[in-house]
Amino acid sequence: MLQLQQSDSRNRLLGALAPGDFTRLAPALERWPLHLHDTLIRAHEPLSHAYFVETGLVSLVAATEGGRIEIGLVGQEGLAGVPLVLGTDRGPVLGIVQGGGEALRIPASALREALQASPGLRGVLGRYVLSLMIQMGYTVYASAELNVEARLARWILMTHDRLNAEAMPLTHEFMAMMLGVRRTGVTAALYVPTGAGMVRASEGRITVLDRDRLKDLAGDTYGPAEGEYERLLAEA
Repeated sequence: MLQLQQSDSRNRLLGALAPGDFTRLAPALERWPLHLHDTLIRAHEPLSHAYFVETGLVSLVAATEGGRIEIGLVGQEGLAGVPLVLGTDRGPVLGIVQGGGEALRIPASALREALQASPGLRGVLGRYVLSLMIQMGYTVYASAELNVEARLARWILMTHDRLNAEAMPLTHEFMAMMLGVRRTGVTAALYVPTGAGMVRASEGRITVLDRDRLKDLAGDTYGPAEGEYERLLAEA
């Protein structure tokens, strides 16, 4: 089997690594299909692998007695399995595929060994963890300060960034989980962006028509986390 080359990967974290650090990971990386609704990470259970997303979308979900709510998104910019980067093998958050695609997965043991051996690898992945924390912080801010329509605009933008497709498979059930509202609340919230021509909704898909107006609706909850990711990646 030919070893994966760094230029073959579409994951931005792997692309940002020094060549020697990528070479350190490459023998342990394997392509892994991401099927819609698959659970990659189970709450409070040891992680067997981490997943560098190439295409598709992984939701980080907090599950409580009251239901499930999405607290973070991972696409080709990131990694699902950040507890391993922080020196532990589990966490309280689920990782669920919400957009089918493909990842490069690595066994937990191989990632731990590489992190112990390489300060450069720890630097790149540690910066990603910080950017994810910032994303989650703005999710908390949006939930506390924005109405459902504005929060929906933010999540559509974030999903659009990661799926890189005009028409996205966003069902009402998924959007309800993203926003922590009932399905009927999503239907009502969609009236604003669809009526204003920002998006088109049909058959479980959302098509983005006007990103600029979606950004205006989302306000300052969209943009800061994305800007910090770019800064941190460039710094790495």
